[in-house]
Amino acid sequence: QKSQWLQIRREKPDYTLMWGWGVMNQVAIQEAVNIRYPMENFIGIWWSGSENDVLPAGEGADGYKALTFHNVGDDYPVFDDIQQYVVDAGKAAGAGDQIGTALYNRGLYAAMLAAEAAKTAQEMTGETVITPAQMRDGMENLEITEAKMADLGLPNFGPEFSVSCMNHGGEGYAAVAQWDASAGKWSLITDYMQSDQDVLAPLIEADSSAYAEENGIEGSCN
Repeated sequence: QKSQWLQIRREKPDYTLMWGWGVMNQVAIQEAVNIRYPMENFIGIWWSGSENDVLPAGEGADGYKALTFHNVGDDYPVFDDIQQYVVDAGKAAGAGDQIGTALYNRGLYAAMLAAEAAKTAQEMTGETVITPAQMRDGMENLEITEAKMADLGLPNFGPEFSVSCMNHGGEGYAAVAQWDASAGKWSLITDYMQSDQDVLAPLIEADSSAYAEENGIEGSCN
């Protein structure tokens, strides 16, 4: 990445967007620190916003921003239950010290959505044991409301959304989190913002249709 960051130092862009993941994030953030790039103008995507990405750069990473699909930190009732019934009970897969971190929260959020989709499928079919096709139907009828998140111990943890056969991705909302190096934590600094569906939706539709035609797949949504 050295040549890229030399170019950024030379051209001084107002903002830099990083589409990164894995160890490249650590390297990029350190390089930004090295050239004294204003961290508040350096924004990563959702795979570029974990503690693993910012901690190696120390205080230099202060102010760095990244997108997120959900809220941050551990100030939610569900984490008290996880601590009591999983970690303290000796049932945690790890040491139990990752609760509230960006990647832990992302995994928890994904697991919650999968569980709620399965519950939706069970309610639709009246069956306890569901088939893969029924799980798909549950996912395509998933609706996440603030009331549901609050009932699950995750109030205001993510945006409200619904899924359908025609729309598997929701409405494309994300928020911006910012790293506070001295406190060692992320803070959500914006509301959830919708991506530009007027631009994205036609591109997705065209690419999906082309893939379906190339592979002999017929659409199944009515």
